[in-house]
Amino acid sequence: MVTIDGQQVQVDAGTTILEAARKVKIDIPTLCHHPDLEVQAVCRICVVEVEGEKLLQPACAYPVRDNMVVHTNTPGVRHARRVNLELILAHHPTDCLQCIRNRNCELQALAERLGIREVRFERRLRGLPPDESTPAIVREPDKCISCRRCVAMCRDVQAATVLWPVGRGVDTVVAPACERELSDVACALCGQCIHACPVGAIAERDDTEKVFRALADPTKHVVVQTAPATRVSIGEELGFPPGEIFTGKLVAALRRLGFDKVMDTDFTADLTIIEEGNELLKRIKEGGPLPLITSCSPGWIKFGEHFFPDLLEYVSTCKSPQQMFGALVKTYYARNAGIDPKDIFSVSLMPCTAKKFEAERPEMASSGYQDVDVVLTSRELGRMIREAGIDFASLPDEEHDAPMGISTGAAAIFGATGGVMEAALRTVYEVATGLELPNIDFKEVRGLEGIKEAEIMLGDMKVRVGVAHGLANAKRILELVRDKEKEYHFIEIMACPGGCVGGGGQPIPTDMEIRKIRGNALYVADRLLPLRKSHENPAIKQLYEEFLIEPLGEVSHQLLHTHYTRRSKYPISGSARDLAKLG
Repeated sequence: MVTIDGQQVQVDAGTTILEAARKVKIDIPTLCHHPDLEVQAVCRICVVEVEGEKLLQPACAYPVRDNMVVHTNTPGVRHARRVNLELILAHHPTDCLQCIRNRNCELQALAERLGIREVRFERRLRGLPPDESTPAIVREPDKCISCRRCVAMCRDVQAATVLWPVGRGVDTVVAPACERELSDVACALCGQCIHACPVGAIAERDDTEKVFRALADPTKHVVVQTAPATRVSIGEELGFPPGEIFTGKLVAALRRLGFDKVMDTDFTADLTIIEEGNELLKRIKEGGPLPLITSCSPGWIKFGEHFFPDLLEYVSTCKSPQQMFGALVKTYYARNAGIDPKDIFSVSLMPCTAKKFEAERPEMASSGYQDVDVVLTSRELGRMIREAGIDFASLPDEEHDAPMGISTGAAAIFGATGGVMEAALRTVYEVATGLELPNIDFKEVRGLEGIKEAEIMLGDMKVRVGVAHGLANAKRILELVRDKEKEYHFIEIMACPGGCVGGGGQPIPTDMEIRKIRGNALYVADRLLPLRKSHENPAIKQLYEEFLIEPLGEVSHQLLHTHYTRRSKYPISGSARDLAKLG
């Protein structure tokens, strides 16, 4: 039994003061604490008084004991919290109005909550330049408050370990080793560090102005595709609770912004299943490299290129649905619409920051042009909708434009971990056996367990499948494959925890509970659609009849398949690269 501010609470041994206080609805302020990460205990904003202790203690890390008495709102506690926060603010820029996290910043909110009206310490900024070396993520180290949350996310959840505390004392800043740029290290560009960061020290590259310019250009035919996970998250950017399905309003908002055509990445998610499913069956029948590993997550692909280059032969050659769509919009769609592909400006709305990098990969130009011109995250679209003054709540529900807006429930669940696997099994089973599935819900691969395994009977053949989400789990399952400790036929890997619903470009905050809610909404969307198997999509059948001819055929290989790049775990810096050139 513990007493906190006069309220008694019964908790288990090992419970922290912070957790115990929350059980009785006492809200202790925090800054370095994150529900999905290990305790950091570096900011000291959550300090409390514990009777019998000489010093204030961090509530996030201090375990309770029986008969402990805690005070969370004494004059000494309030004074310490304000001093600690003022010390942080003395080293933090005050350009909140220009910051991408304005009004959604934990430091800003905490300063308001604690009533900070002045900072009594000398202001000392470090004058560090921003890191804009990648097309996906921008770092502003001057804004870093050294909370270490991004370090824990990158190390423990994503297993990339490219961010570290650099320097000592007040000069400490979190950065890649040797203070390199992100482009010079083995960063997956997954963007999970953005979700971990409480301020604006890490953010997506903002490409909204590029899209506004294209929309205002009368010579451009601007087409947008909407990823599965964005329809259950865009509402959060506009004031709605997590998990509401806004497919129709999303389409309407994009039309109000001025897009000429609003189409659906779900269309090419269905197409991915046809190509990837046939690729799996071909490898099984002809003895190709197994397991087949999915390729629709660009963060996982870049991570794999750095850390598992020896396993790249197992990765499906299928492009992601985003890139399949981009290739088709400037070939199939352009031909049918009678539009010169050079006049098409292709935009994708994604839950992902790594998609920005993927769109700029040199091999993603099989249409003869850059297949996807700009990738917008859910957060960027939210800013565009607000800037345009669109009343999202009052919009009618509208349909995607055909034919590249027609899709099935199998495509909708692509955004949840296990969704790609389930969608593929629905099709592979029926293609392989010629029989109709008695139950199309493969619940064995659903849920937020880090690694999921299942065995599926395809006629007389037992197919072993695995699903991993989050790159630390991907590393675990791939090491099992590399060491031949496990044998699978098919593996789904998603870089982000929870799958695309938890992507690095999704609304802030994103934690595991919110990921779960969004994922459940996608399964609802699946159930509500009349068609739930990718091979039943009539627009996909038409695409093959008119254009692609057959799965894995010549046209498909040219437009829908790709190759990968073996990258080093320890890329050399630009200066070292220049020295190497000089011999």
